[in-house]
Amino acid sequence: MGHLSYESSKSIATKTILILAAITIFEVLFALLGKGYLVKDFHISGWITGGMMVLLSIVKAYLIVYEFMHMKYEVPGLVKTVLLPTLLLIWAIIAFLAEGRYWLGSRTRVVNKEASTTNAPPQHGMVYPLENSHF
Repeated sequence: MGHLSYESSKSIATKTILILAAITIFEVLFALLGKGYLVKDFHISGWITGGMMVLLSIVKAYLIVYEFMHMKYEVPGLVKTVLLPTLLLIWAIIAFLAEGRYWLGSRTRVVNKEASTTNAPPQHGMVYPLENSHF
């Protein structure tokens, strides 16, 4: 691990903070533009806006981990032991979301099939009506 002077460390931290601030400002402006708040009748697809937000958030997380958590000074083996569980966590979140979507679709099909056999109107989105809720 190299030792930096106080002034060079302060300069690097200031530069990193300014980069993070610029990315955050860009994220906010892009989201406002995508929703049509900055330019009337101009919208950007939710997939593009969401993808851009995820990408920029990953860049910000990388900068924070790299500079402020001092990962750039660590040996490659330690860096991999930190990054691998993070990638597994991301995979798990994607897998759980896909599983939840599958079960919601299955449950909705069952409810709609039951409704069609009893001539009740099909339900969309919610599995149980709010008035039957015990919460």
